[in-house]
Amino acid sequence: MSSLLYIFCIFCSVYSYQRKDSEKKLKSLRSQLVSISVVILVSERRRRRSSSKVMALMVAESLLGAGFEQVFTLLQETVKDVVSKARQFKGLLRNLDSTLDLLADTVKKIERSNQQRGRAVEKTQSLIEEMTKGEELVRKCLQIPWWNLVLIVKYSSKLSKLDKAILRFCQVDLQLHGTMTVFETREIVSDISQRMDSIRSVETPKVSFAVREPPDFTVGFDMPMKELKTLLLKEEVTLLVLTAPGGCGKTTLVQMLCQDEIIKGKFENNIFFVNVSKTPNVKVIVQNLLNYKNMQPDFQIQSDDDAIDQLLQLLNHITPNPILLILDDVWLGSENLLEKFKFDLPNYKILVTSRTAFPRFRFTYHLKPLNDVDAMTLFRRSVSLHDGSSYIPAEEDVKKIVKGCGGFPLVLQVIGASLRGQHEVVWRSRLMNWSNGQSFLGSDDKLLGHLESSLENDKVIIKECFMDLGSFPEDQRIPAAILIDMWAELYELDEDGIDAIAHLHELTTRNLANLVMAGKDASEANSYYNDDFVTLHDILRELAMHQSSKEPEEERPRLILNISGNNLPKRWMEKKQKLINACLLSISTGESFSWSWCNIHAPKVEVLVLNFQKLNYTLPEFVEKMDELKVFIVTNYGFFHAEISNFQLLGSLPNFRRIRLEKVSISSLCKTLVPLKSLKKISLFMCNIGKAFENCTIQLSNALPNLIEIRIDYCNDLMELPVGLCDIVLLKKLIITNCHKLSALSEGIGNLENLEVLRFRSCTDLSELPESIKSLHKLSILDISDCLSIGKLPKHIGELCNLKVLNMKGCLRLCNSLPESTVELKQLELVVCDKERAKLWEPIKEFLTKLKVEVAEKDINLNWLPK
Repeated sequence: MSSLLYIFCIFCSVYSYQRKDSEKKLKSLRSQLVSISVVILVSERRRRRSSSKVMALMVAESLLGAGFEQVFTLLQETVKDVVSKARQFKGLLRNLDSTLDLLADTVKKIERSNQQRGRAVEKTQSLIEEMTKGEELVRKCLQIPWWNLVLIVKYSSKLSKLDKAILRFCQVDLQLHGTMTVFETREIVSDISQRMDSIRSVETPKVSFAVREPPDFTVGFDMPMKELKTLLLKEEVTLLVLTAPGGCGKTTLVQMLCQDEIIKGKFENNIFFVNVSKTPNVKVIVQNLLNYKNMQPDFQIQSDDDAIDQLLQLLNHITPNPILLILDDVWLGSENLLEKFKFDLPNYKILVTSRTAFPRFRFTYHLKPLNDVDAMTLFRRSVSLHDGSSYIPAEEDVKKIVKGCGGFPLVLQVIGASLRGQHEVVWRSRLMNWSNGQSFLGSDDKLLGHLESSLENDKVIIKECFMDLGSFPEDQRIPAAILIDMWAELYELDEDGIDAIAHLHELTTRNLANLVMAGKDASEANSYYNDDFVTLHDILRELAMHQSSKEPEEERPRLILNISGNNLPKRWMEKKQKLINACLLSISTGESFSWSWCNIHAPKVEVLVLNFQKLNYTLPEFVEKMDELKVFIVTNYGFFHAEISNFQLLGSLPNFRRIRLEKVSISSLCKTLVPLKSLKKISLFMCNIGKAFENCTIQLSNALPNLIEIRIDYCNDLMELPVGLCDIVLLKKLIITNCHKLSALSEGIGNLENLEVLRFRSCTDLSELPESIKSLHKLSILDISDCLSIGKLPKHIGELCNLKVLNMKGCLRLCNSLPESTVELKQLELVVCDKERAKLWEPIKEFLTKLKVEVAEKDINLNWLPK
């Protein structure tokens, strides 16, 4: 038992130590471990000399007690559940999991002995409390979202306090109650000692700067990788530029390089991958790096110079350990940025990827296109010529197309996918329009021209959806939920997103986009896309914008404006009114944008996308006259939450139906909240909510009388369900996910008599559902998955007469029998849960003939998380 508690000490210590005192702390832990081992050995010898083995067993039993196995089992289940989900803690949790498995039999034996002797629990309360804290601590691993670095820092303090509490228990109590044999003690001590050695390699969990894994299939990169590695490892190389035209595979090569054992062995956990892009924000990059390494700046970062000063301190903190900083996708004109990141530090290297060679820097590696053999291999795989289901053209014709692709992996994949399964006539047409097999190496215009041909035979809707993807900033994930909202209004697709996801799958199949989907169980397969997103290669984004810009500005169906600094086009600064006939208007601005908006008249805009990076953002005045506006997407890509002003402009829009806000302070909106009588759906992602809804100038039911759907995701300061939301009686969907501090639900939730879908997914502090939900007679889907604190279902849950789906996977505290009223859920068709919870449903199944209980797989797809 002492070993188990010590594992918890070590586990807690991993996340609370700072690098500068890690060695000292490790030595202290090792010293304490040796001390306890000595005490245990001495205790064992004394027991032998006095032949008091029976007394030793009684001491062990009084320590562990009859109630310990339940706490131990709960802890073990929690670890097994969390280890497959909290990727950033995966290695350490696996070690803990294996140790718990090792101790499980011992705990059961002592528990059986207690039961046989009929002994009562007397001295176990302190131990049980510590084990409960340990279980809660493990759950915190799952609660910490990948994007919330500030929360990670906050939990470090809590972990430190818990660490000290458990250490004190180990140092005082356990030294008085050594109960293991000498052999067992030596074995466990040796195992823990080995684990302590591995602590040095564990850093703060990777969030946004870890290098992604390369694609599953690559060809032609082995030799370039060896050459690049050899050059990078030379002592005199401190900054290396990897250059090639867009779509040539620069990022893929870097990803492969970082998987190399020599590179990983040299730089270990100090490889930082930064997407620089066309409009880099140095302050945001450095702030994220500091949080990534669990450090706080010495002063508030106000300028790029402040940021560089803080970056230098961070690097000094890491050195002399080797550091590799990868600056990906650096554009022409960013040479000064590279100079800022250069420092004269030992073992510090920078690897840059760019379409530009930057001659001022001494060391450059030119990545060449694929040779004919490798290009043919990649093309054949992309077009699936080997599967026998496609038309197989003559070898010479294939060679002409491959040669025209110029050896560019991206083009080979896109062109190949566009020809997959096509009729012979399509192949012939493509060959006729090809430029006689001539390569377009080095010309982005020609590159786009050739990629354009891959869209020629697409359905109109697929082509339109592809062009819409250009509405979002480069190197940013595009949430599938945004596209579902946009396309439901623009193209009259279904509200649940089934058609939209199907189109994204088709774009992915054609290598025009990459849809990343989270693992789904049967209850979510066709209805839950909150965690899914799309990524787009820079060249494909340029292609989407290029396709959208063929008509004159005033006639384009979609207008995409990317404004760098205050550099508005001259035509936009004219005093006369600017007429826009687009249905989709996207405007992206940076942190330094400060111009007053020009006089725009956009009467046909149905979807408005605003992307920005400011702490204070003012909605453009011209929004007030967008009478056809239906969807409004506001995304703050900055580090901190933004205050929004001019929100009252939306009150005059007669067709306004959907709004999505990301990283916005809701309190700033509630101060000027106006009735939005036509609004049907609100989505809040990573917003600061707090008690904002309680301080609105008008009641929510009056401001949002026709609202039918609310989605709140990753809003970590939401502690209780706003009472005002329970008065919006037309509400059909209430979805609150990943709000880990949400602990209380109002009884007023029973007023939502039209509610059909209710999700409280991954709200880990939520301990119960109010009994008033029995009034939700139209509810068909109830999702409380991964609500780790819920210990029971409502007593009268059987009154949910239309409930068809119940998702309760990951509800580890739900251990007792189900309420008697459960047998009244006659419409219940599917319950999703884990193996232990499935046993609770066995006696219920004979009463519910339609019911299927599905055991959720623990090894879920986590591709949507940063790697």
